[in-house]
Amino acid sequence: MLASSPMMVPIFGEEHVSMEGALTLEGVTKRFPGVVALDNVRFEIRPGEVHALLGENGAGKSTLIKLVSGVYRPDEGTIRIGGEPVRFESPQAAQAAGIATIYQELLLFPELTVAENIFMGHAPRGRFGALDWSRMRARAVELLEELDIRDLDPDAIVGSLSVGNRQRVEIAKALSQNARILIMDEPTAALTEHDVARLFGIVRLLRERGVGVVYISHRLEEIFILADRVTVLRDGQYVATKPVSETDNDDLIEMMVGRRIDQLFPKIEAPVGEPVLEVRDLVRRPMTNGVSLTVRAGEIVGLSGLVGAGRSELALTIFGVTPAESGSILIEGKETRIRSPGEAKELGIAYVPEDRGHQGLVRPMPILTNASMAILDRLSRNSVIDRGAEKALAEESVQRFSIRASGIEQIVGKLSGGNQQKVVLAKWLATEPRLLIMDEPTRGIDVGAKSEIHRLMSELAGQGLAILMISSELPEIMGMSDRILVMRGGRIVAEWDRAGASQEAIAAAMMSDAEGEAA
Repeated sequence: MLASSPMMVPIFGEEHVSMEGALTLEGVTKRFPGVVALDNVRFEIRPGEVHALLGENGAGKSTLIKLVSGVYRPDEGTIRIGGEPVRFESPQAAQAAGIATIYQELLLFPELTVAENIFMGHAPRGRFGALDWSRMRARAVELLEELDIRDLDPDAIVGSLSVGNRQRVEIAKALSQNARILIMDEPTAALTEHDVARLFGIVRLLRERGVGVVYISHRLEEIFILADRVTVLRDGQYVATKPVSETDNDDLIEMMVGRRIDQLFPKIEAPVGEPVLEVRDLVRRPMTNGVSLTVRAGEIVGLSGLVGAGRSELALTIFGVTPAESGSILIEGKETRIRSPGEAKELGIAYVPEDRGHQGLVRPMPILTNASMAILDRLSRNSVIDRGAEKALAEESVQRFSIRASGIEQIVGKLSGGNQQKVVLAKWLATEPRLLIMDEPTRGIDVGAKSEIHRLMSELAGQGLAILMISSELPEIMGMSDRILVMRGGRIVAEWDRAGASQEAIAAAMMSDAEGEAA
C-alpha cells in the first residue's frame, strides 16, 4: 500500500504538477547478500526536467530504478512524491503514483496491435464490462497525436514495427496511465540515427508538458543535448548533482570512474607490417557490392558508415557466415575461399559480433565454458574435454583481460556489458588469430570499460594483430584507427590515414556523394 497517494492529474491537460520536487530519494540504502548496492544515496527529479543518471555498470543505477519503480524496497531512507513519503510495495503501486519505466528490453506483446499494447491492463470498457474497442482505438490515436506521433497506425501489429516505433509505443503506453515521472534506461542503444532524432523530439515534448524524465545513457553526448541536470553514482554511492551547463565531458568521466581519463582512446603507435587481409572486388548481394580493402599486421583499420551501409554484412561475408558470390579474399597473400565460420577460424580470423549477447556468448553459461568455446577441439582428446586445461584457460582470461567477476563459474549474463565484451574477446583470442574483426566493440558499455577495451585493442595491434574495427561512433573511429574507411551503399567510398581525417569529412562521406582523398 502507498503511505500517501498523491492526486493524479492528466499529463496533457491544463493542470500540471506544481510541487518543488516531483520525486526525491533521501539517504536511500539497499543491501543484498554480501553487497551494498546503494549507500545513503540521494536523487531528485523535478516536473518538466530531463535529469540524467550516470555511472559505470555496477554503480547502482539499476538498483535505484528498481527502488523508484517498486521492484525493490529500500532498507533505509525515504522516497517522497510531492514532499509526502511513499512506500511502493509493488510496481503497480509505483505506477499508480505516476511513475513509469521504459527498460532497454521493451515489454510489449508482439502479436497484439499498437492500441492493444498501449492500453494493456487498463483498456476502456463499455456496458457490462465489455472492452470498448472503438474508444480504445480513438484514445490511442489521441495519445499518439499528443506525442506528435502521426505516422504510427494504431491497428499495426507491434511485432512488425521497427525498434524505434516499438519504443514510441512504450512511451505512449506509459503516458496512457498518466505517468508524471518517466524513467528511460538506455533508450537509444538499439536505435538508428533517424529514430534517435525522433526520440529526442518526444523527450523535449514531454519536458514541455511537465513530465519529469530520468534519462540513463552511456552516450555522454546525449546528456549535453537533452539533459537539464545530471547526477553521478559510483560504487553505489552518490557523487554529485550538477546543472549540465556547469559540467563537461572530462568532468563527468572523472566523477564516474574516480580518476581523470585524459585519453579515452589510448592508441599506441605500432609498427605496421605486411597485409594480413586483402579483399578485392568482393560481392555478396545486396549489401556488399565490389568492396576492396587491406588490413596489415599491427594496424587498426576503422570502418565507418551509416546504419544500412553494409558494414556488418561485409564482416559476415569475410567471416564466412554469408559467403561471397564473387571477388577474392587473400590471407597473408594467399587467395582463399571462405564458406563457413569454421573455415574462417582455421585461417586465423576471429569475429567479435555487434550483438554480443546473442551471437557472441551463451549468456546462461559461466565464464568457464564461454572462454573455451572456440577452441574445444584443442582442449579435447578422444572427444573428452580436458577440464584442467579449460579451467586454466578461463582463469588466465579473467586475469589477462581484468574481467570483474566473482570467479570463472559466474554466469556471463550476470556480468556488466563491458565484462561480457571482454569474455567474447577472450574466447576469440584463445584461437590465436591473425585478423580480428570487431563490430561495434564498445556499444552499450560505460566509459571506463570503453577505455579498457581500447587499451586492449592497442596492445593487440602492438603484438602484430591486424584489426578491422566497425564503429558508428566517430570519436572512436578517429581515436583508434590507423586508417579510416567509409562505406555507403555496400561500397567503400572514402579513405584517409589517421592524420588526414576529420569528423566533418567522414560525416560528409557517410551521407553524401562526396568522396575523401585516398591516403
